[in-house]
Amino acid sequence: MVIDERVDKCIRDTCIEIGKRYERHFFKIGTDEDHVHFLVQSVPSWSISRLVTAIKNITAKRVFENIPELKKDLWGSSLWMSGYYASPVGKRGNEDTISRYVKEQGRQGEYQKIHSAQLTLF
Repeated sequence: MVIDERVDKCIRDTCIEIGKRYERHFFKIGTDEDHVHFLVQSVPSWSISRLVTAIKNITAKRVFENIPELKKDLWGSSLWMSGYYASPVGKRGNEDTISRYVKEQGRQGEYQKIHSAQLTLF
């Protein structure tokens, strides 16, 4: 298990800081043992890749600063995998469904868990 309570709290706290600093809004953050889902509102002037890169870089740096033993547990590897999945969410369509899905991460038996050595960002 890569994401325990301390890692989860650090990621959430860091995202709150990112939201304030960069004027982004994290509607939901859902963590499981080895992956994270974010429901984020951003301005159109930022590309999705720029937003994801900022989230990955800042959260990884903060997690490794606060929980240095995690780097050893990951065998010196990075916190995040290189890829990500992003999808637009509209007010009329699937915002509630996606929000509920993200919120429910980590609850036994409700969603299939993805297992990998590194975290994935969705």
